[in-house]
Amino acid sequence: MTIVEGNKKPWESYYGPNMGYVQEQYELFTQDPGSVTPAYRELFEQWGAPPMSGRDARTTLNSGNAQSASGSVDIQLLQKAVTAGKLVWNIRTYGHLAADIDPLGISEDTDTSLLEPQHFELNEEDLKALPASLIWEGADGQTATGWDAIQRLRQIYTGPMAYEFSHVHEVQEREWLNRRAESRTSPAPLTPKERKALLERLVEVEQFEDYLHKTFVGQKRFSIEGNDVLVPMLDEAVRIMAEAGSSHILMGMAHRGRLNVLAHVLGKPYSKIFSEFHHAPNKDLVPSEGSTGINYGWTGDVKYHMGANRFVKDGETVQARLTLANNPSHLEYVNPVVQGFARAAQDDRRDPGYPKQDVTKAATILMHGDAAFPGEGIVAETLNFKALPGYQNGGTIHIIVNNRLGFTTDSSDSRSTYYASDLAKGYEIPIVHVNADNPDACIAAIRMAAEYRNRFKKDFLIDLIGYRRYGHNETDDPETTQPIVYDKVKNHPTVSHLYQDQLKEESIIDDASITSIRDGVTNKLKEAYDQMKKNEVHEYYQRKISEPEAVTITPTAVPLENLRSINADLLKWPENFNVYPKLQRILQRRSTSLNEGEKVDWSLAETLAFATILADGKPIRISGQDAERATFAHRNLVLHDSENGAKFCPLHHLPQARASFAIYNSPLSEESVVGFEYGYNVYSPDTLVIWEAQFGDFANCAQVIFDQFVSAGRAKWSQKSSLVMLLPHANEGQGPEHTSARLERFLQLCAEDNMTVANLSSASQYFHLLRRQASLTETEDARPLVMMSPKSLIRNPRVASPAVEFSEGKFELVLEQAGLGTQPDRVERIILCSGKIAIDLEDAFEKDKADWSWLHIIRVEQLYPFPAEEIKRILARFSNVKELVWVQEENKNMGAWTYMEPRLREVAPEGTTVRYEGRPEHASPSSGYQLVHSMEQQQIITSALKQTTKNNIPLGR
Repeated sequence: MTIVEGNKKPWESYYGPNMGYVQEQYELFTQDPGSVTPAYRELFEQWGAPPMSGRDARTTLNSGNAQSASGSVDIQLLQKAVTAGKLVWNIRTYGHLAADIDPLGISEDTDTSLLEPQHFELNEEDLKALPASLIWEGADGQTATGWDAIQRLRQIYTGPMAYEFSHVHEVQEREWLNRRAESRTSPAPLTPKERKALLERLVEVEQFEDYLHKTFVGQKRFSIEGNDVLVPMLDEAVRIMAEAGSSHILMGMAHRGRLNVLAHVLGKPYSKIFSEFHHAPNKDLVPSEGSTGINYGWTGDVKYHMGANRFVKDGETVQARLTLANNPSHLEYVNPVVQGFARAAQDDRRDPGYPKQDVTKAATILMHGDAAFPGEGIVAETLNFKALPGYQNGGTIHIIVNNRLGFTTDSSDSRSTYYASDLAKGYEIPIVHVNADNPDACIAAIRMAAEYRNRFKKDFLIDLIGYRRYGHNETDDPETTQPIVYDKVKNHPTVSHLYQDQLKEESIIDDASITSIRDGVTNKLKEAYDQMKKNEVHEYYQRKISEPEAVTITPTAVPLENLRSINADLLKWPENFNVYPKLQRILQRRSTSLNEGEKVDWSLAETLAFATILADGKPIRISGQDAERATFAHRNLVLHDSENGAKFCPLHHLPQARASFAIYNSPLSEESVVGFEYGYNVYSPDTLVIWEAQFGDFANCAQVIFDQFVSAGRAKWSQKSSLVMLLPHANEGQGPEHTSARLERFLQLCAEDNMTVANLSSASQYFHLLRRQASLTETEDARPLVMMSPKSLIRNPRVASPAVEFSEGKFELVLEQAGLGTQPDRVERIILCSGKIAIDLEDAFEKDKADWSWLHIIRVEQLYPFPAEEIKRILARFSNVKELVWVQEENKNMGAWTYMEPRLREVAPEGTTVRYEGRPEHASPSSGYQLVHSMEQQQIITSALKQTTKNNIPLGR
């Protein structure tokens, strides 16, 4: 850029080709200011349009033809130069419409007139009159004229790689991307040796699938065929990422091609994969599944859902852990889980404060389906993580494994966008479409993706366009729904044969070498099969059958002097930090909460639990849509300066803390955030990871994560998690969508000690449960914790607990109501309940001075695992009890009743009636009218506390 001196107009420094270039830049500026460099933006904003004549008269564009007899510049030729610049812009932006990216040639023709010189009233003679550098700043010595430049750019942008970069608003990034696309040397082309190795890999991929197809006839495998080149692309990505310093490479994909990726990228032995097919139970009756470990004490999963780990090492300096995440058939739901893996691998949690993130330590690669990428909302929710402080991981490489079909659905039926990748444009993710039948182009694409990710720490997407050689699975006949496509597929050579023919034509390989490669792969497969046949017992069947063991009880009490010291330090903040006055008064009240005669409320109990866990050296991560403050404004762990908005977290400056504390307000998403936190916890089992729903009702947005990962991950994949889910729950008269965390659904998911479900009624119980959960991380006892957390009870004085319960107590599975049951022989009714209704009952009977000797109340604090022995011990003291009554505020078809009824009948003394007290069955969780709610709630309390005569005890339910 020329420097402007004094009052000298900048245009006086430009003439000839330079002025033409400035004209072109101005045209681009008028269309999109972001499309030119900051220097040119500033120039045009200050000086406006450059003149069409002036000092240009002193030179020519390329020859004397541009100068008239009068010495003035040929304005028409200059205008053609500007127009040619527009053509260049169009080729870069719309060249993908004419690109050779369809292996089968089944795409509809598109209007590509915008790429033609004629569209701009230009011809070959016009373009040859212009120097290449005038219209293309990237022109090299091999490109002399404007015509040469246009031909070269068309070759680049309409070849087997098609580029979409115009939506990337960062000028530096877009210019880098265009330079890489237009360079002859970067990414570096493959050497003959690399191309031979690539062919060998393609042969391995193809013959592995072919061997499975012929050896295990009729069994599903969801083959990769048609997108075979995905495997060498992953090989290359792993190599580049590892060399760039990524010691963890995390991958997620759906089932198509998974077996091939497991075998060749993750290094799972062929013999193990063959064994899973060979030992598939009921394969004659149901030949398509082949689950591993079923009915052997570990439920297992179908083989094409299983993940794997592999350690790769190159010399002594480059090594990495490869992880392919387990994934259910819910396709894209693994995406946030893998993102959580990566963030966990990148975070250093050893010191107080926020974890120190190093994005170079881990890299993520996500493979998507072409119908699933635009079709499943979890994709967009996960893409939204890319720049969020608590979730970004320095960039993910996305590969759409595009076979142009979703089960049997054509693309025209499965998406409204032109490309499957169009969703990524909204997140400014660069996109490359590449022909899966062109291995050289595919490797160039993955090299560009990896280089961009490592340089800019952002996402990159490759749309790998291939086809599907068989039906949705290998037992499916695809010709019933796609006859034209599959007529082409049947006659289309595989990529390994296409590539070997290409290498033969280029004299890189000969027939003898090809035969040697193919015979070598065949022999390896046969040897692996023979090895499997010698060892008939599958490794998964050798797992020991054992009953679930009881959770180890760890002391959770904390000495009172430690609690007081921590509490005092939590109320310290910098002298110049201005806490919001109203909040400061609330916080200062906590200073005496641990004194004799005082009590600790729910929010302080939580903060003390966090602080003591950090003091034990255990890192914590908590997120939720309002986690810093909390939905009900009780937490306030991140303070905001009332004058300048600065932030301060007392837990980050706690002298006793020996580990990191991460707290993040999450995006307005449940399924992706819960998936992310689950993944973070699985990959970092030493961390106490907590997710808090804004309201418990909204947890149902994450139902797939609960069903397929949280509750079943251990049984299916032996994948341990101690994730805590705080779900605000209680019938407070706030309408159907602010009432129920759907407790019944979580209880239905409970079996085999797979998780803990609790509904508490005191602050100290919450303190001890959090500390117990933290103590179980990294152990075999680690289980997810589902907590029905309170709303109004957060500030209810009846929930607050004296200091002694923190310093000397522990988590109690059940609690007996103080003031009741003191005369066991007179007790006729025992109420069992949990959560808020227990406090409502306590409030009601304490206000009524009646004789309550006939009544006792047991609060079931932990619903699952069901505390049968603890309840039996209490019931044994009451020899004259006539009825056990389960009281709940939820509707009869919701809440815990359907779960509790059979269990209460099992523990009930002989002759005792078990019955329900609560709202009747309803479709909606609660009334939307406060008056109706209050009447219903009062009716439940009154009925539960109304004594009946012996002859008037209701029977049955």
